[in-house]
Parts: sequence; C-alpha cells; structure tokens
Amino acid sequence: MLLLRDAQRSDLPGLAKLAAELDSVNLPNDPRALGQIVDRSVGSFTGRIKDPLGRAYVFVAEAPGGARLVGTSMVIAKHGTHRSPCTFFTVTEKEHYSSSLDRHFRHPLLSLGYHFDGPTEIGGLVVHPEARRGAEKAGKQLSWVRFLYLAMHPRRFRDTVLAELMGPLTADGKSAFWEAFGRGFTGLDYQQADKLSRENKEFIQQLFPPFDVYASLLSPAARRALGAVGKKARPVQAMLERIGFRYVHRIDPFDGGPHYEAPLAEITLVKAHGSGTLQAEPLRGEAPERLVARTQARGPSRFRAVRTPAHLKAGRLTLPHQAARRLGAAPGETLHLIPFD
Repeated sequence: MLLLRDAQRSDLPGLAKLAAELDSVNLPNDPRALGQIVDRSVGSFTGRIKDPLGRAYVFVAEAPGGARLVGTSMVIAKHGTHRSPCTFFTVTEKEHYSSSLDRHFRHPLLSLGYHFDGPTEIGGLVVHPEARRGAEKAGKQLSWVRFLYLAMHPRRFRDTVLAELMGPLTADGKSAFWEAFGRGFTGLDYQQADKLSRENKEFIQQLFPPFDVYASLLSPAARRALGAVGKKARPVQAMLERIGFRYVHRIDPFDGGPHYEAPLAEITLVKAHGSGTLQAEPLRGEAPERLVARTQARGPSRFRAVRTPAHLKAGRLTLPHQAARRLGAAPGETLHLIPFD
C-alpha cells in the first residue's frame, strides 16, 4: 500500500532521481532548485508561508517500508503573478475570402498573453518507470491526491484550476514548435529556454513579437504541434477530461502543449468529496475504493493519504486496520475521502 504524503527535505535524493526522468519547470533536474521547491512546500503545509496564494504543495508516493519514492505531484496555489506571469499563446482563427479567386481560408492566429493574477495549477506529476501501469496505479493516486487536497481546503485556492500538458517532443528532446518559432526570436534552444524560464520569463516579454502571428507561416510539423499532447501526457489528458477539464484554446509558448482548465467547484472529484469520523471497528465486507486522507497540526508530516476500500455512512467511516495504521489515524479522528474508481 503506497503512502501519499507531503514532501520533506529528507526526500530530496528520491526527488532528484524522479526529476532525472522528466526535467521540467515544476520538477527540475537541479539540486538547488529542487531544494527551494521542497522548502516552499514544507512552508506551505506548515502554514509558515502566511499568504495561501503564495503556497505550493509537493506530494510524494512512498513505497511500503519507506524505502523509496515512486512518484510525485504538485499543486501551485496561484500560477501567474506580477513578478512571474503565466505566459501563453491564445489560439484563435481568422478567416479570409477572395471573391475574385473564390478562395476561402481559415488561419490559426497566435496572440501572446499573460496571467498576472493567475489560476491554481496542478503539475509536477512524475512516476518512476518501474511503478507505471502497475496494480497500485501510482500515477492515478498521485494525480487524484491533488484534488483531494483541493477539496479539503478550497478557500486556499483560486476558483479555476489549470493543467499545462506537455506538447510533443522529438527523440532528442526538441520541440518542433519551438524550433519554428521561439528559437528564431530568442537565439536559444528548447532546453536553454525552458531552464531559463524557471528563474525569469522576462526574455519572452521582451523578445517575442507583441503582435498576432499567423501560424500558417510555420512549418507543417510546428502547426501539428499547436495544442497537441505529447505521448507521455496522453493518459493524464484522458484522466483530466473524465473529471471535467477542457482545452481552453491556449498553448505553452515553448512546446505548444495545451492548457486545460476546470472550475474548482465543478471538478467531479471535488464535488464527490466527503468526510467522516473513523470508527474503532474495522471494515467488514466489500466497499468502494477511495482515497482517504488525514492531516495533523504538528510533526514533520502534516498530510497523509492512502488508497483503500472505505465505507462512509451518516458521518461514520470504517477502514481496514492496515489502512488506518498506514495513515497513523486513531478512532475518533475526522478523515477526508474522494472516490478512486
């Protein structure tokens, strides 16, 4: 049984191994940056960061025995501030018609945009290759736990939740969209620009064209990348669509990957959130699979969750003893849960 919990400084070696699998903005393969991300998460879970919208929460999945981490995920309370705006292209369509030629064209149009007071973002989902497609469904647990936490503390987050899905990359890690567009305006390759954007996005505002761009001028490969989802991100796309997320016709300015959004209150998992008092007697008989969580005000770990059969009726919650032990929960505690299957 995996234990989902808040990340600690002691997790940095395990997180570094995961970051090496997917060197991304939210989980960079950079020890200094990883340390800063974990410190911010610890400050968020403990409340040392006073402004809820300045917080970011990192979750990890720990294998039985605490031997290793099998994955991680993240919630950023607000993605897009005055100092570090969320940058994107809005994708629209412009029509042209010539009566003398009787020709009609629809051209995709890219407009550079920013969020300075942005939405809540979910991201940083990485699962170790050995834990993918296993019976534990580690990726789904790590994805779902973010929505459980959002449901438990909705006032800490924005009304809209954003997911930026990675666009398609070539075997050598290049982006056809960046090669056709961003490289020409910045002189940077994809990896250089991606790494630089983790610290400062000013170069995008200064070097990208401030006017609308016809995507018809780009190469066929770049046009195919507009709003496309990379192969590794397609299972995440399917999961998000099942719980209410939709493509909002905005794309990442680096790889062309799509932005998906949903109103927090309308996400199906958030709407299905429940809570109950843990009973002393164990679960008997069959029960639906749930993700069950507890929080505590003190101690190094403030959040713990497990996937387990659970029965909730009239505010009374029963779990198998193994699940209660893994959570460290005692009878009488209030636990939170969302559906898993």
